[in-house]
Amino acid sequence: MKKLLIAVALGLAGWSAGAVETGISAREAYEKVQSNAPGVLFVDVRDPVEIMFIGFTDVVHTNIPFMMVDRSKWDEQRGIFRLYPNPDFVAQIKAELARRGMGMDAEVITLCRSGSERGEPSARLLRENGLPNARYVINGFQGAALKDGPQAGLRIQNGWQNSGLPWSAKMSPGKVYRVDRQPGN
Repeated sequence: MKKLLIAVALGLAGWSAGAVETGISAREAYEKVQSNAPGVLFVDVRDPVEIMFIGFTDVVHTNIPFMMVDRSKWDEQRGIFRLYPNPDFVAQIKAELARRGMGMDAEVITLCRSGSERGEPSARLLRENGLPNARYVINGFQGAALKDGPQAGLRIQNGWQNSGLPWSAKMSPGKVYRVDRQPGN
């Protein structure tokens, strides 16, 4: 029995060591896209309303929101408009891959504001729906908020913006998600 447990433990250790890490740094994502690595789709998964106020990087290939803002519903507890899942997210990602001649084995890298609320969950959802190489940018576009000090709460560490990578306050009309132009078309 003891030998069986050791064999199972070693097998699981080998299996997890071979698993692809879903997180990728902002710098690594930038370098992949800049090198024109084949089979890479870089997607900003924020709602365009958020992009409009926080900033955008034209390095992404497209913007397909994972969660969308419902300005008719207010979340009292969080002090924000309600967010709801984009019901067509996976289909829109797959349509964009098809439009670019990429298969389900493509590396889809998602980017949100912090990496945790939409980046990681969107990559997980894509993996669960047949895209095994989906990843997300750790610390997202704006980075993690400082926990201590006079600037506590400000997102001025790590992430895309704070790594010296290209970004702008302006949105790219050809890449940003618009209801008059759906992804994959």
